[in-house]
Amino acid sequence: MLKVLFLCTGNACRSQMAEGWARHLHPTRIEAYSAGVSPHGLNPLAAKVMAEVGVPLTDHHSKHVDELKAVPFDFVVGVCDSATEACPVLAGPATMIRHSFEDPPKLAQQAADESEALPHYRRVRDEIKAFIASLPELLEERRRVP
Repeated sequence: MLKVLFLCTGNACRSQMAEGWARHLHPTRIEAYSAGVSPHGLNPLAAKVMAEVGVPLTDHHSKHVDELKAVPFDFVVGVCDSATEACPVLAGPATMIRHSFEDPPKLAQQAADESEALPHYRRVRDEIKAFIASLPELLEERRRVP
């Protein structure tokens, strides 16, 4: 199995969703992890929209990338630009892939309530799912390219 780290700034939303989707869609092909360069807790609305589609994040917790330094990742997927730029050196010859998604909390800043915020989270959740669905093929392609 390929060891893949999904990296974001806070490890609160996008990277957590990506880890959840990878574990759900590719349990025998991808050993998924997520972390942040400045973790600040799992976002409850991210957890809510993932649970809506049967991918609970109840066992997830926000963690710093340093907690995973000893894991020999094959790939690190940066799901936000700031984390990709701040990524520390990790164990092994991990290949960095950048695939940024919009930040749901930022998109929902002006929302009057949860019902106005949730569509932003759902849209990004679905975009991440589409990316993760095709991820094994992308990773295999990247492994063949010198």
